[in-house]
Amino acid sequence: MPTLTTDAVAAIRDLTSQPETPPDTGLRIAVSSVNGSGRSLQLSISGGPYPDDQILESEGVRVFLEPTTASFLNDKAPDAENVQEDRPSFRIISQT
Repeated sequence: MPTLTTDAVAAIRDLTSQPETPPDTGLRIAVSSVNGSGRSLQLSISGGPYPDDQILESEGVRVFLEPTTASFLNDKAPDAENVQEDRPSFRIISQT
């Protein structure tokens, strides 16, 4: 099961705890194809999980993982850093 770093939790909390967002809002991570020749991860804010999503909760934030993504991230951890104000940059790191 993937884990979230402290920085990822803080960034996701900032993105999903706006007054206008529904209470079940979380960050959804899904695999998307790139020009048919590769795969990348697509991140989006979602009002809730899709039916087959795996839900990862940590310190009050929720991440919805599309099934293929959940397998890919099994031994990894989403991480984040602020490269610009209010614009986190996410990356995937190996769990230690």
